Amino acid sequence: MEIKIDDARYWKNCVDSIVNLIDEGTFAIAKDGISLKAMDPSGISMVSFYMPNKAFSKYDVDKNASIGLNLENFDKILASARQNEQLVMKETDSKLLIEFIGQNSRRRYKLPLIDVKKEVEKEPKIDFEATVEVKSDMFKEILKDAALLSTYIGFKAEKNSFFVIAKGDAGELEEEHENNAEIIKKLDVSKASNATFNLDYLQRIISACPQNSSIMLSLKSEEPIRVDYKIGDASIAYYLAPYMES
Repeated sequence: MEIKIDDARYWKNCVDSIVNLIDEGTFAIAKDGISLKAMDPSGISMVSFYMPNKAFSKYDVDKNASIGLNLENFDKILASARQNEQLVMKETDSKLLIEFIGQNSRRRYKLPLIDVKKEVEKEPKIDFEATVEVKSDMFKEILKDAALLSTYIGFKAEKNSFFVIAKGDAGELEEEHENNAEIIKKLDVSKASNATFNLDYLQRIISACPQNSSIMLSLKSEEPIRVDYKIGDASIAYYLAPYMES
């Protein structure tokens, strides 16, 4: 197995979308691309990552492979990527060889492969009742506003409006955004839906989303929310369980 990507920093951004939730995981290397599915340690959120082989400048994979890694260590190494460096990854002697290639330089790291105990998780099957496509930059600002008052955030989708609600000891926030408004790119509601979620997890989930892009929120009352976005050719989907008051 040998995989090469022309922009090492781009792969760092992709791994950020995973390591924001989980500290270890297994990449499934197949002929069509690389995927990873894993639950976070608390068990309330899940990430599903996929990068097609066309995103790589070299993708030499003759058989399926599983690469288990400590993702925090992997991400730290990727953070050393410099501008215009290429990245090559190879499996060798139960280690992942990570090579950065600059104009006149090369540097290599080796990370031990690990056995990730948890089995690959299946994505939950939910018949969502509402989908909301929002502008990423503005949605991040909305979550920041909510975090001033609460550790939880509520979403309510109706036929022509999307509501954001946050309540805490410091006060309350309610925002209403109509369809085709500044933040909403698309709103599709078959049945009014609402649920409340852990705000810290949502902020971690969307932190790797690129600027000036879109985030898709899929909702059903009192069911996990699905959050989708893309980083270039990579597709990332998250599920986050709703907060239930005891």
